[in-house]
Amino acid sequence: MGTPLIPLPDEQCDIVAKLEFCNPTGSSKDRSALWILEQAIGRGEIARDTTVVESSSGNFALALAFYCRMLGISFIPVIDPNCNEATEAQLRLLCEHVEKVTQRDAAGGYLRSRLSRVQELLVEHDSAYWPNQYANPDARDAHYRFTGGELIAQAGPLDYLFVGVGTGGTIAGLSHRIKEASPECVVVAVDAEGSVIFGGPPKKRRIPGIGSSIVPPLCGEALIDEVEIVAESRAVEACGDLAAAYGLYAGGSTGSTYAAIQDYFARRRPAARRPRVAFIAADRGHAYAQTVYNPVWQQQLRAEAVQPSDIEPLAVN
Repeated sequence: MGTPLIPLPDEQCDIVAKLEFCNPTGSSKDRSALWILEQAIGRGEIARDTTVVESSSGNFALALAFYCRMLGISFIPVIDPNCNEATEAQLRLLCEHVEKVTQRDAAGGYLRSRLSRVQELLVEHDSAYWPNQYANPDARDAHYRFTGGELIAQAGPLDYLFVGVGTGGTIAGLSHRIKEASPECVVVAVDAEGSVIFGGPPKKRRIPGIGSSIVPPLCGEALIDEVEIVAESRAVEACGDLAAAYGLYAGGSTGSTYAAIQDYFARRRPAARRPRVAFIAADRGHAYAQTVYNPVWQQQLRAEAVQPSDIEPLAVN
């Protein structure tokens, strides 16, 4: 399941992008979905009559739907209104049943609502399995073993690694593997404005795949040196830049990560030598055609950004 690494010419540093959107279902979530299922089957936690139930904003659900279909296992994804139309249509094609929550949680997102519905579904089904991508160590291990192993072999020593954070599995696995090979590498976690992962105030978010309204347990296992918070409007701008400069039609979390790189080095004086920087292009832009790449949606996003938020902070246990 190897994915390519490509250089992106830049004035400030030597940037390489690992194109995780070249995985079979189009995102980095293939790594964790397949490994979680394989390990659970090996441990006897999943059998032919098991129903897999998971909360996902899109990519992890797509990956699970694909691999569960291949394995002959029933899968129920729990999605929300931020799941784009193309992804929802694909999930309804691959899955006999799709659950969609519509009630926002106290942090302005839908994650708590999705997780509550997951717990109900686990009770409703006699034999059910929850992958729990937010805390499952197999999600971390998948990126340690595969994504990280490939990146080291392809890129060599790195000075910086930028990783978008949602469930925490990618950065938890990558950070440990990269620092084993390049101990001085600075790992920069990229989060969305309005996410509570790193203690910021919660607010409504529109772009799936990055940020969270809870603090995922796997984030606590990551070796993070610095954090960059990116506004969604800036992520949209960076997606356009990636397409215009390099022909990369990437998703919102990739745009956020690229924006973080540009903003991070713009604040710093030129180094004695050009730093080597890697980042993860987590998914393609096709699923975002009606949002991130839609001028009307972009205008609505900018209008919402100037409105005061009435969302209360969410207590995380």
